[in-house]
Amino acid sequence: MYFFSPLAGFPGRFRAATAALALTLALTGCATVPPPNDAMNLAQNQLQAARDAGAADYAPVDLGFAQDKFQQAQASMADRKFADAASLAEESSADAELASAKAKLGAARAQMQSKLQENTRLRQEGEQLAARQQQMEQAAPAPAPESSTAAPVQDMPAPSASVLSAPDDNPQPASSTSTQGGQP
Repeated sequence: MYFFSPLAGFPGRFRAATAALALTLALTGCATVPPPNDAMNLAQNQLQAARDAGAADYAPVDLGFAQDKFQQAQASMADRKFADAASLAEESSADAELASAKAKLGAARAQMQSKLQENTRLRQEGEQLAARQQQMEQAAPAPAPESSTAAPVQDMPAPSASVLSAPDDNPQPASSTSTQGGQP
């Protein structure tokens, strides 16, 4: 047997390395993962935002997924399985965010549909009003066109009462004849 061979003492070194690896894994496995409080709070806030956006009406399936995963995350927190709770909280948050986006899209589509219906109604009212006005114009007689060369007609004033009085027996000559030649 060779005492100075490279493989000499191999079983002892292998046992030492295996023991060190097992000890490292045991210590790493015992290390605690901190509770995912931030992830849980974020998931809860995302769920509330989705509910506020109307996800129950426009994205009920996605909202249900988010709520289920949040409940699973809460159960994992109670069992002190913090890594699972963190993962489920992140999934719940993502599902809630998707539900919120779908709800906002659904609400925008509903508002757009409402505006389109209102525009159609107003357009029909305008067309009906225009048709009524056209019928009224056709039924009414057309006014006579005004002549641009004719002078406007004015009423003449009524004669005074002295002109309309009874005639005198002695008519007087016109004033222009009495002044001829400067004699009276």
